[in-house]
Amino acid sequence: MERTQLLSVGIDIGTSTSQLVFSRLTVENKAGYFSVPSVSIIRKEVFYQSPIYRTPLLDQTRIDGEALEKILDQEYKVAGIAPGQVETGAVIITGESARKENAGMILERMSRFAGDFVVSTAGPDLEAVIAGQGSGAWQFSERQGTTVINLDIGGGTTNVVLFDRGRVRAKGSVDIGGRQVRIDKDGFLSCLSPSASRIGKECGLKMEEGERISQKMLEQLCDGMCRILEELVGARKPSALLEAVRTAGSTPFCLPEDCHVKYLCFSGGVADCMGRRQSELFPYGDIGVLLAEAIQRSRLFRDFSIISADQTIRATVIGAGSHTTSISGSTISYAEKLLPLKNMPVLKLSPEEEELCWQGDFKNLRKKAAWFLAQNDTAGIALAIRGRYDPGYQEMKSFAKALAMGLDPILEPGIPLLFIIEADMAKALGQLLRRELAGRRLVLAVDEIRTEPNDFVDFGRPVMNGLVVPVVVKTLIFG
Repeated sequence: MERTQLLSVGIDIGTSTSQLVFSRLTVENKAGYFSVPSVSIIRKEVFYQSPIYRTPLLDQTRIDGEALEKILDQEYKVAGIAPGQVETGAVIITGESARKENAGMILERMSRFAGDFVVSTAGPDLEAVIAGQGSGAWQFSERQGTTVINLDIGGGTTNVVLFDRGRVRAKGSVDIGGRQVRIDKDGFLSCLSPSASRIGKECGLKMEEGERISQKMLEQLCDGMCRILEELVGARKPSALLEAVRTAGSTPFCLPEDCHVKYLCFSGGVADCMGRRQSELFPYGDIGVLLAEAIQRSRLFRDFSIISADQTIRATVIGAGSHTTSISGSTISYAEKLLPLKNMPVLKLSPEEEELCWQGDFKNLRKKAAWFLAQNDTAGIALAIRGRYDPGYQEMKSFAKALAMGLDPILEPGIPLLFIIEADMAKALGQLLRRELAGRRLVLAVDEIRTEPNDFVDFGRPVMNGLVVPVVVKTLIFG
């Protein structure tokens, strides 16, 4: 059996804290010499964790990029890692930090720590899934064959994901977190977010920045936040306030009718405060401790079974470093000089649209792809299709011709054709497409990867002697 390792980084720049982890991903080909290759990631080992730093800010609207860069530079040196050694992973600006004025610029500055192939994203939906993987909720759901909701409660947001037997069924985010309300050392309200203000009014509380605020009022506010979280997970009937505090850019979290949720798991900085004796109420200058106490006396703890998280405050960064990367199928087709490729927008065809292509009709594909290019202000497309298992040669040939005729005339010269296929048919499709295009464009086709509309994809450098390609699927960049 052939094995190789990928060096992965996870960098989480959050509302309250920032941190970094390095992981080793072990990739193995389990097939014998005379069998079709069967490659998978068999081990994920975190071998370095940085201290947890307070996210440096210039003011309420800007991250201190220079200070953050110094922190990361120092941590790379302590770990003995050079940026060029990193092969995969994630740099994520999360929660309220993703909405800072200079978040995009900060992410660009951080790219020098990323190596050749690292996802840089701040989507709340993706963050919810990554945190649920880092907390252990996903693994519990898969291992026990059950449904688990993970609530990752940080400084600015609560990111929530439902795993059903290891599969993501719903995800979303609301603006509820420990840093939504800040209190100075003299007990005055120094910062009140729009979300906290809305919830406070619903609770009948009169709160103004600059005024002294009592512990009782803050506890009432935290109880109000808990009621919203109870609505979110189905313990209460949803109110208009739930939609009002939904995080910008996140998907509405909707419980499928066929799902009965028994288990909850909590991660994030607020979860880190649960069950711990605190010597003071406001050790971080916010309501994180009070919110943790409110959650423990709420219906969230009474109506559900609570599973212990493997990670709380480190859930997102460990998920980012260890769980963002997938491995393509082994029967794939690519031009090696294309790779790596980053941030390719995904155009996913519906079953009906794909069926037209199988019938040789390319007109709908050409029209939709042209619209997609204009809407996304992009030159390239990663076309996602379901594909078919064991299609005949003639139907594959007709399908490849329709794809080529649908995309080739509308793409700028030199732009490659990129395909992500759920079924195991990428190699054959890639060969037929090259024949159709007669060398006009390079082609990349990977399979056994599932995407959704509006995702973005990174394709890494081939590993295992070119056998497979690491792939990161990203959701809602900057929400």
